[in-house]
Amino acid sequence: MTESATALDSPCEALRTQLRRHAAEVPSQNGLCAEFSTMLEALEDPFERSRVAGHFTGSAWLVSADGRRALLTHHRKLERWLQLGGHADGDRDLAQVALREAQEESGLEDLVLESPAIFDLDKHWIPARGQVEGHWHYDVRYVVRARGSEQYAISEESLALAWRDIEALADDPDGDPSLQRMARRWLARR
Repeated sequence: MTESATALDSPCEALRTQLRRHAAEVPSQNGLCAEFSTMLEALEDPFERSRVAGHFTGSAWLVSADGRRALLTHHRKLERWLQLGGHADGDRDLAQVALREAQEESGLEDLVLESPAIFDLDKHWIPARGQVEGHWHYDVRYVVRARGSEQYAISEESLALAWRDIEALADDPDGDPSLQRMARRWLARR
């Protein structure tokens, strides 16, 4: 194996390891862990959005310094309140993708990746829009914590941003199911 092939495989092996650990820690996501692992074997690069069958994204469960609130975006294209995140665009380190997207979409500077461990997985359908066909996002989510100012700046990807109480998110009957799941998982950790 060439040095360049080894360099490409290393982040994929790290993600495989993360997925195995997540499956052991969160048995309810075993099926998703297996499906996400299978994506790593795809002939077409699953870290590129050009893979129409579906591709990896990285998202941040961005919590306040005290861990009581999460920063959410009112997503411009999907018109729903969601966690911050986005496309890998070739980056195989999805934890770094999540951190980068959180910084870009919030304008917050003093953010830290709390752990390289996966916090949550979600596979969701993105409807066709303009020239872009409908496709699947294989979203790998990590905990990111705000350590400094919580004064955010709204990016062009958002209609709005808001710090939301995590307990309220967990109990919101009209909330996004994946946000409820992450809020409940977060509260169970405290």
